[in-house]
Amino acid sequence: MAESRYTALGRRKRSVAKVTLVKGKGNITVNGKDIKDYMPYETLVMDLVQPLELTETKDKYDVIITVKGGGFSGQTGAIRLGLARALMLANADSRPTLKTNGMITRDARIKERKKYGLKKARRAPQFSKR
Repeated sequence: MAESRYTALGRRKRSVAKVTLVKGKGNITVNGKDIKDYMPYETLVMDLVQPLELTETKDKYDVIITVKGGGFSGQTGAIRLGLARALMLANADSRPTLKTNGMITRDARIKERKKYGLKKARRAPQFSKR
């Protein structure tokens, strides 16, 4: 029998993350690098592994992640959502725990488009009376 793999997709802002769970010892790799080498801030790593800690599966699975687009914060959010979705595929009983902690909600906030006549989406040029 082939080993059980659970794959899920997560998105946040401009980032898209493909998360694969494989039975293992708790190693996390992002784009071929160890998580500690890839993410520059410890707080992002803590945020990212939250679904694993909530379901108490941190040492049960190896996590292989491919992430594209956006910055580190958006990528962390995308990975977290993908991880939560993959954990739900692995064990359907973990859904209530993840749901109550807000792990399976897609954050739909994206950058607003720039409008003509303005400097940014809403920032108007400085007004001068004289």
